[in-house]
Amino acid sequence: MKIIMLGAPGAGKGTQAEMISEKYHLPHISTGDIFRANIKNGTELGKEAKSYMDKGLLVPDELTVRILLDRVAEEDCKEGYILDGFPRNIPQAEVLDAELGKLGDKIDAAIDIEVPDENIIERMMGRRACTSCGATYHIVNVPPKKEGTCDKCGDALILRDDDREETVRNRLNVYHEQTQPLIEFYQKKGVLKTFDGTKDMMDVFKEITEILA
Repeated sequence: MKIIMLGAPGAGKGTQAEMISEKYHLPHISTGDIFRANIKNGTELGKEAKSYMDKGLLVPDELTVRILLDRVAEEDCKEGYILDGFPRNIPQAEVLDAELGKLGDKIDAAIDIEVPDENIIERMMGRRACTSCGATYHIVNVPPKKEGTCDKCGDALILRDDDREETVRNRLNVYHEQTQPLIEFYQKKGVLKTFDGTKDMMDVFKEITEILA
């Protein structure tokens, strides 16, 4: 079972991907994590990616897909995997499809978690992160025991720049422009499954597992 997670930043697709990964014993693959691992391990693909990143350039789609295919060829992906954060646009999706096609493979399901922009802005502005240990909270959904203080290490919690309203709106604009067209792309392929991300997290997960069962 090969799954792609779709949805705007803050829609909850990462959380759902983790739960799907745990239930079905499928690796949850983030392209950011793959880049970091390849660069840290000094692989040839990592060195190639780093040469672009050091110049402040985007890593070309073809190289990103090569790094991704290298990862999904590993033993733990034999029964499938969940892609989170890739593809981000139509050209990436087309390259991924073409390369998987050469292997006689394809994406089985594209799971789209839909949440209105205003809900996402409210969610993300409520996030707080620990400056020391990296633990995350939400002032409404997962509040710390003491306001502004991390439960785990006692250090200060902050609103990250990424979660400020202006930044969130910019990220949503980029998503609608570049990534949302993927919904139609996978709909045409007959693999798109759409879920209401404003519902309770566990209700959404239950609906997803009913579709994947």
